[in-house]
Amino acid sequence: MAKYGFGLDLGGTTCKCGLFTAEGELLEKWEVPTDTSNGGVNILKDLAQTVVKKMDEKNITSDDVLGVGIGIPGPVSDEGVVNRCVNLGWGVFNVEKEFSECLGGIKVKAGNDANVAALGESWMGAAKEYSSSVMVTLGTGVGGGVIINDNIISGAQGAAGEIGHIRVNYTEENTCGCGNHGCLEQYCSATGIARLARIRLAQNDDDDEAKKGDTVAKEIAKRACEYLAQGLQVISCVVNPEAFVIGGGVSKAGQYLVDEVEYRFNQIAFHGCRNTKIVLASLGNDAGIYGAMKLIL
Repeated sequence: MAKYGFGLDLGGTTCKCGLFTAEGELLEKWEVPTDTSNGGVNILKDLAQTVVKKMDEKNITSDDVLGVGIGIPGPVSDEGVVNRCVNLGWGVFNVEKEFSECLGGIKVKAGNDANVAALGESWMGAAKEYSSSVMVTLGTGVGGGVIINDNIISGAQGAAGEIGHIRVNYTEENTCGCGNHGCLEQYCSATGIARLARIRLAQNDDDDEAKKGDTVAKEIAKRACEYLAQGLQVISCVVNPEAFVIGGGVSKAGQYLVDEVEYRFNQIAFHGCRNTKIVLASLGNDAGIYGAMKLIL
């Protein structure tokens, strides 16, 4: 009977790897560099090598392994087909099939990295009490994942959960990285918040007291929370989750962020969606490997 599984969280610089029991206990974790040269042709071979090496170290046979789950920074269909990963140099191919072949036939399941992280928080993290949740990651950009009845909702092209590109401001003149205007990412990501601060300070060049104190900081934080609440209320009308999980670097603002967003959300949300729980992510950088392991269970 299979006793183990592997969860991999593949990024453009490194791949986080985890060895788990079949019950979901993390036994060991490590990282390996991602070789993106030559269109990323060596990535799957390198990952297969690190999995096999760990199996040899632990005297684990192929029969002992449930499978290998992998989160990928790009759209992935339900059939395991990757549709271009710019950071890796990949085009369109069935990553599950090719990776399984590299592993000598061991089962492989793949998913978008943000969706997989959401699955990790749903399984073993902040949303483990809820069968339906939406994770919002506030980092350099804004990403997310939708979990309904314990399953990832990936969408027709694998682009479900692109929360950062919900349009929340129809008067925005600056362009988002996606090419549109007024996306949530332009106000709630780390770079978006910094942009709002630069604009605000430029408008008050002679306001030295405001610059010295925290007046501007509070104003910008309030504005970012208002936009985030606006985005969450849109999501709530579509999928009506039990909880929103907030992760990423910006979430280090902690309970202040939760309280502000929750208050504003309940002011504007449809009555049937009010009082949705808003919680902080708890797995940190391990969410991806947990979610990848869950893919194969």
